[in-house]
Amino acid sequence: MAGCSVCGGKPFYTRRYSGEVLCASCFDVSIVEKTRRTISKYKMIGPQENVAVAVSGGKDSLSLLKVLAGLYASRGNGIVAVSVDEGVAGYREEALSHARSLASELGVKHLVVSYKEMFGFSLDEALDWEGEREASSCSFCGVFRRRAIDEAAQRAGASVVATAHNLDDFVQTFMMNLMHGDVTRLGWLDPSHTDASFPLRRVKPFMELYEEEVALYAHQAGVSLQSVSCPYMHEGLRSEVRDYLNIMEANHPGLKNVLLRSSLDVISHYAVNSEKHSVPCAKCGRPSSSGLCSVCRMKATVEEHVKSRAEPSAFGGG
Repeated sequence: MAGCSVCGGKPFYTRRYSGEVLCASCFDVSIVEKTRRTISKYKMIGPQENVAVAVSGGKDSLSLLKVLAGLYASRGNGIVAVSVDEGVAGYREEALSHARSLASELGVKHLVVSYKEMFGFSLDEALDWEGEREASSCSFCGVFRRRAIDEAAQRAGASVVATAHNLDDFVQTFMMNLMHGDVTRLGWLDPSHTDASFPLRRVKPFMELYEEEVALYAHQAGVSLQSVSCPYMHEGLRSEVRDYLNIMEANHPGLKNVLLRSSLDVISHYAVNSEKHSVPCAKCGRPSSSGLCSVCRMKATVEEHVKSRAEPSAFGGG
């Protein structure tokens, strides 16, 4: 095998879609540099802007925190790690421990908010009922998690939230929008799109990096990897789309990269008309596409089911 394409050193990783061969050191540098170029290309982070890094405690978010702390530590930007404790027994404790540990190592402030604190219930409690829900567990959780992250970022004085969505995440979301027929929402995926009705911008500095490359970077950087997966992660359409795209990528190297470029071309045609016409939510006052925002609507549903479980049965049961 040929040596590193950059320095001629011992081969460590081959980008099958480009044929580039990299040694371990040049691979790490390439991840940081690609992230920097993505941020610059889409003007994601401005000079001296305070950035809240959404850190779940998984490999992607821990890697993003490490990369951004390294890139911006000496540039006058404030970096803070924000985490959400959804309340998933046996899963979230380890992830939060990893997040606290890395933030401490990097000298970055770490702020944690919880579903229980903000909404009055944990995710386990919210999903503990029989019958149909209006969304999959991941979609359901995502609505609350986005609100919690925004709240934590605002408490920390940030003006932008950086999430660790990688290339795989991006193309999966694009495909899911097509499959659901949500073509009008495609413009919201535009990395250059901002919505003035919301106080915090959201950016995805890893959106041009394959998930497997982020995982390898995490391993190289000594990032602690979580030993257990979220028990709800295999529900919904996303897991099927993920598996399908992984098979296609294995058979056709570079397919995900091509799909990213194609999706960005399609998204650009919808970006101009994607501005959301929002009105204040009748309950919380946050921007909403209707009279009640999705958080308040789902919260009311959870509270109804929690209340029904607590009430004595009409047949005399406890």
